[in-house]
Amino acid sequence: MELHITLQGRRGFAEQIYRQVKDAIMAGDLRAGEQLPSTRDLAKRLVISRNTVGAAYDRLVGEGFLACRAGAGTYVNTELDPARREESPAAEGVRPLAVWEEMREPPDMARRAELNFQPGYPDGRCFPFASWRAALAGVSRHSAAAYDVYGEPAGDLRLRTAIQRHVGVSRGVRAGVDQIIVTTGSTRAIDLISRVMVAAGDVVAVEDPGYPPARALFGALGARVVPVPVDGEGLRVEALPDEARLVYTTPSHQFPLGMAMSLPRRLALLDWARRRSAVIVEDDYDSEFRYSGRPIETLHSLDTAGRVVYVGTFSKVMLPTLRMGFLVAPPSLWSALRKAQFAIDMQPPLVTQAALAAFIERGLLTAHIRRMRRRYHRRFDLLHEILGRDFADVLEPIPSVAGMHLSAVLAPEHRDRALARAAAAVGVNVLPLSWFSLGEDTRNGLVLGFGLLTDDQLAEGLRRIRSLIPTGG
Repeated sequence: MELHITLQGRRGFAEQIYRQVKDAIMAGDLRAGEQLPSTRDLAKRLVISRNTVGAAYDRLVGEGFLACRAGAGTYVNTELDPARREESPAAEGVRPLAVWEEMREPPDMARRAELNFQPGYPDGRCFPFASWRAALAGVSRHSAAAYDVYGEPAGDLRLRTAIQRHVGVSRGVRAGVDQIIVTTGSTRAIDLISRVMVAAGDVVAVEDPGYPPARALFGALGARVVPVPVDGEGLRVEALPDEARLVYTTPSHQFPLGMAMSLPRRLALLDWARRRSAVIVEDDYDSEFRYSGRPIETLHSLDTAGRVVYVGTFSKVMLPTLRMGFLVAPPSLWSALRKAQFAIDMQPPLVTQAALAAFIERGLLTAHIRRMRRRYHRRFDLLHEILGRDFADVLEPIPSVAGMHLSAVLAPEHRDRALARAAAAVGVNVLPLSWFSLGEDTRNGLVLGFGLLTDDQLAEGLRRIRSLIPTGG
C-alpha cells in the first residue's frame, strides 16, 4: 500500500506524520514488513525538511512500530500483526465499570455565563488576596527542610489547632485536635468516611432533593443509594430505611431547599442512628452566613453517642480553588480515617495548610466572613424583594435565612428545565430545582445562587428570567 500523508497548518508536521503512520499501522492499512518511503523521498513529496520526517520515523522506531536496517530501509515492525485486532474483543477499547458509564456527566465548572446564578460559589472579587499572598509568602520564607518530606496524614497540627478553635467558637463543635482530619475539600472528607464505613451493597440514605456529588460518590463506591424525602422540618426520619448504614444530611441549611432541620427532628435522627448503629455525615457547608436568629446547633454538638462525623469546607467562605476542607470524627473512627487519608491522598498540600493556619490565627478568616455576611445579606434581601415584586404569580421562595442561594417553587404551568434552557440562551445560568431530585417527589423550581453576582447583575439576571415567563401564565 502506498503511504498517504496529509499535512495541515504550518507547524507540528512531525507529530502529524507520527500520528498518521501509527494510525495506519494500528488499522491494518500498513502490514507487518511493509516498506515505507525513505525520509528523503517523503520529505520531497510533502515539501518539508528531511529532519522533520526523520524525527517522526525515529519516534515510531523507538516505540516499536517501525524497524530499520542498513540496506533494507524503514519498514513496519515484523513482530506486529495488526490483523489480529480485527478479531479481538478489545478492539473497542477498555470500558469502565457500568456505574461510571451510567453516571450523569458533570457540568463544565470553568464555563462562565454572563449572569451566573450557580449556587455555592463565593464572591472571589471580595477575597483579601493581599492578605492571602502575605500568608503564603510567610510560609515560603521557611527553610526547605520544613517541606522536603511528606507530612502528617491527618493534617498539619497547627492548622488542626486553628480549625479546632474556629469551629468551637463559630459552630459550637467541641473536639480535640486528634479528632480532626484536614482534607482537600468536603467531597474528599465524604469519600474518606464512605470508604471506612460503607461496603459494596450497603444502604446509604440521602436527602431528596439533595447534593448530587455526594450521591454520585456513594453510588460509585458500590452503595445502594436510597432517597429520603424532606419537608419543612428537614429530613423525614420516619422515612429512613431500617437497613441504612450511613445517613448524609445538611441539617443547618438543607441543600438545595434551604430550611434548617428542627430540634425535635435532629434529636429523632440522633436516636435513630444510635439504635441502628448507623453513622450520620453532617455536611455544614455554608452555615457561617446566617442572616437572622441564633445559630443553629450542629448535630455534632447534640451527639452523645459518637454517631456523627462533622464535615466542613473553606470553599464557601474563602475560594473553591483552594480545595481545603476538614472533618471532625468520633474517636472510634479517627484512626481508620487517618489510614484512609494516607492510602488515598497522603495529605493536602503542606504549603497551603501552613498558609491557611496563619490566615485563621491572625483573625483574617473571621474578619472576611463578617464582611461577606453583610454583603450576602444585602443580596439575599434584594433577591427576596425582586421575587416578591416581579415574580409573585410564578415563583414562591422557600423559607430560608442562611446561605448563598435561595430556592423558589415554580408555578406548575411552567417547567423548570425548559426555563433554565431558555435562560441559558439569553446569557443566564440558573439551575432547575428538579435537577437535584433522585426519587419520585421531583420539585419544580429554580435554585438562585447570588455569590457570583453584583446587585446590578442580580437584578438584570432576574429581569431576563422574568421576560421568559409569559405574563398571567
